Amino acid sequence: MNKFKRLLITSTLCLSIFALPVVSGASPYTVQNGDTFWKIAQKYGTTVANLQIANGRSGSLLFAGESIQVPDYVSKADKELMAKLVHAEAKGEPYAGKVAVATVILNRVDHKEFPNTIKEVIYEKSGGYYAFTPVQNGEINGGYTAEDMRAVNEAIAFRGQGNGSIYFYNPKTAKSNWITTREVTVTIGNHRFAK
Repeated sequence: MNKFKRLLITSTLCLSIFALPVVSGASPYTVQNGDTFWKIAQKYGTTVANLQIANGRSGSLLFAGESIQVPDYVSKADKELMAKLVHAEAKGEPYAGKVAVATVILNRVDHKEFPNTIKEVIYEKSGGYYAFTPVQNGEINGGYTAEDMRAVNEAIAFRGQGNGSIYFYNPKTAKSNWITTREVTVTIGNHRFAK
């Protein structure tokens, strides 16, 4: 029971980090007569689920004239690459940890000290080493699950929210002392997220 209680508290805290009312990394859109979430999603290259998450909706009701947030477009190839990295980095971790890993990728894209595209962030190399271990050892070339993709979509829908984590590590396996000097924003499962 104690382990379940800790998992519930950790999941609740993580979800509260991502469930802020304002979505950055999104554009406002004024709903027109005849619009549906599906039509808007098709027009802007996103998914209905991303639109609903970004706007705190579970149903399909829209009103002409209301303003909603449309998450930034991310290509299918970039989503699949992110899902592969999430799978390799966070398999066996709670769902909230998978969302947080995907969020780190997006936060790096948006951060001035990192490359400007998802692919460049994932394949970034410094000093002969890739930034992410699964890229270095080839595990990124494996597949991903529907849950991994769902975590990626959630991270995209809530892009720019949270505590600005741009790093994550497992304190039991981290080989760099430098990473432990970074400010920890949240711990989810075996990972610490930091900035």
